[in-house]
Amino acid sequence: MDEELISKKELLDLAGISYGQLYRWKRKKLIPEEWFIRKSTFTGQETFFPRDKILSRIEQIKQWKDDVPLDELAKRLSPDGIDLERAVDDLVRLGIVSDLARRLYAEVYPRARVLAFREIVAVYLVHEALQSGQVSLDEARQLVSAYEQSVTVFRDMQMRIDLVRKLGVGIWLARAPNAEVVLDPQANVAFSIDVARAIEQLKLKLM
Repeated sequence: MDEELISKKELLDLAGISYGQLYRWKRKKLIPEEWFIRKSTFTGQETFFPRDKILSRIEQIKQWKDDVPLDELAKRLSPDGIDLERAVDDLVRLGIVSDLARRLYAEVYPRARVLAFREIVAVYLVHEALQSGQVSLDEARQLVSAYEQSVTVFRDMQMRIDLVRKLGVGIWLARAPNAEVVLDPQANVAFSIDVARAIEQLKLKLM
């Protein structure tokens, strides 16, 4: 489950950005420090990045940088929570989550009408799981509880949640994003989501 890496040179060529832009965005905290990975190569020390994350992040920056000040954009792209509430019906009306995701969340929390940000994240994760087509309705309901238990451990939201299925039975597993997991040969990861990355996408939709 190792992340595919991309070298700095390849990144600059592929993304069409300069060395100066890359490091300015780093200084502005648009790109996390931990994404700059120093590795030894036959030519010496080189910098690498998690390929999918950095390419997605640069596309987001390029899309928003002309309309949003960089300091504000850094807040939007941060995985940190925000002080925000939304009526759950508004999330459906705005197309942020599906009505099915709302209904499944309501089965777990029937009195929830106005959600704090942490609760909005839970509904959004259910929405993303259902959109994948790999998660059953019952497994999506279980995701709500799995998420609630996980955020008490991973307080900074830096976690990945996997649906591991064996012989048709699924369980949710929360782990640090780069943590190695060795599965039973009869088990497989049916669905996986990086919670911090999902939060970034959600904040862009809400703010």
